[in-house]
Amino acid sequence: MAPRWKWKGAEAKALAEPISNSVLELQLSLAKTESSGTLSSCNVLLAVEPEQAELLDRCCFGRLVLSAEKVKKWIQLSFEEAFFLFHTLKCIKISLQGRCLENEVDTWMYMKSKRPNFPMFYKAYSHLRSKNWVLRSGLQYGVDFVAYRHHPSLVHSEYSVLVQSGDSDRLRVWSDIHCAVRLSGSVAKTLLTLYVNGNFKGEGLNLPACLEDFTVEEQTVSRWSPELSREDETTNSKPIVTSVSNLKNP
Repeated sequence: MAPRWKWKGAEAKALAEPISNSVLELQLSLAKTESSGTLSSCNVLLAVEPEQAELLDRCCFGRLVLSAEKVKKWIQLSFEEAFFLFHTLKCIKISLQGRCLENEVDTWMYMKSKRPNFPMFYKAYSHLRSKNWVLRSGLQYGVDFVAYRHHPSLVHSEYSVLVQSGDSDRLRVWSDIHCAVRLSGSVAKTLLTLYVNGNFKGEGLNLPACLEDFTVEEQTVSRWSPELSREDETTNSKPIVTSVSNLKNP
């Protein structure tokens, strides 16, 4: 599926301002000011300067929390977004009840205690985010994430993403697959399933180092069109029901 740019000139703007460059600028800015986020239930509230809030928006990390404070801006991050900034980019600190969590293990254990499936979802999130895909919540589409080639103000999302492991019950029956594919197709997206392979049991999950043992298999699922197999069609038109994809950096 080709990118669907939202307005004329959006593609040129995206090429002129790659997400990777914006993320590097954000990383340097947050690390310089030692920005700190506070764990709150299943989110992290990050206090930043107004310029950094604009950078976070440009990189699509978190959502702005409206407040009357003018000196600082508050950004609400999901666990995946916060841990990516904390663990992968190493540009923010995270605190709990006023105590800074210097150890990555403490942060990991807290997030895992709130969401037992956090290791699997973070591996999937960081897998695509490291390839410079922009991820947002896919709740309104019945999936885990939606993936954009660039900022959502410039382009429509291309993939609806479902995350599962080998012992997951998702997409085990044809009716579930049909529902997911039809829903994705109705909003002009391709269904992308990310199979996270690894051992999700045992004490190994208590350490973020377990992420190195996980692998991610990408698989796109699309509807089979009977018109493509008619005799009057060209022989090069072959229906593809499922295909393993290698998503490259956009």
